[in-house]
Amino acid sequence: MNGREKATRRRVWTCLPPFFSGRRYLLDLKGSEPRHSWYVFHLLAHARATLFFLLFASVGTLHAAPQVYTFGVTPQYDQRQLTKIWQPILDELTYRTGLLLSLAGVPQVADFEKRFVAGQYDFVYISPYFASMAVHQHGYRLLVRDRAEDLYGVLVVRRDSPIQTPRDLNGKVVAFPSPNALSASLLIRADLANQFHVQITPRYVQTHSSVYLQVAQGLVDAGGGVQGTFDSQAKNLRDHLRIIHTTIRLPSLPVVAHPRVPLAVSNKIRQALLDMGDSATGRALLAAVPIKRVGVASAQDYAVIGEIGLKAFYVGDGVP
Repeated sequence: MNGREKATRRRVWTCLPPFFSGRRYLLDLKGSEPRHSWYVFHLLAHARATLFFLLFASVGTLHAAPQVYTFGVTPQYDQRQLTKIWQPILDELTYRTGLLLSLAGVPQVADFEKRFVAGQYDFVYISPYFASMAVHQHGYRLLVRDRAEDLYGVLVVRRDSPIQTPRDLNGKVVAFPSPNALSASLLIRADLANQFHVQITPRYVQTHSSVYLQVAQGLVDAGGGVQGTFDSQAKNLRDHLRIIHTTIRLPSLPVVAHPRVPLAVSNKIRQALLDMGDSATGRALLAAVPIKRVGVASAQDYAVIGEIGLKAFYVGDGVP
């Protein structure tokens, strides 16, 4: 072996410590100082990825990778708050069931609805309107819902607004989280048209929190939400708002399972959610949703939704 081959071999072996530690340089054996080399860094990164792939591929021949189930959540709040609320719940469900759950958060309601319609979620916490249609048309399974509180929409204005009743909103701009949010949009728009006979300009702002904020800032004349999300806003924001109308009461948002999920798996998740309602820790986690008293959801609970006549106010194609 000549001198150049020896130097090359020594240099290759010197690469091993940075390879495992992730350091971005190659040691020059002729001195003690590190010599930076992006080429070597990328070479080692590729080698490390290859090694990990071969390692896990060999393990995979012995044990199949565990199934990960996606869990979608209607984006009533901004993404950070949604994760803060739901990730601990999913962690608790994994602890109780041994099933791996991945929170599939989407910041915009329209994108969330498209993904739901496309069947991208294994489990989902969804508007009763979508849930009811999905159960009847596509075989989704209802799991649980809040049985302590019904769902109803609230129409809010700034506390100092001259608007006193929904009739005062004719020709005004009203914010909604999305076109097809059941109580926060569909019911309120139906009431404005059928009950109060006013025409409004809707503005869709993605989340309930954004609705309340835009009303408080005077960017819109009024906004639609639901009592649960209104109550969860900071007190200093609520103090700037006033409710001028509430809709009829309907069953709360359910958790549903896609028909591709094995029945034994969906039953496990249902039972774990019910068990959470029997423990102080579980109740505290669910209360943040808010779900005050978790119970079994049934198709009979949501039968009334098909009788309301909201199809004329639904926007776009999809499940309904």
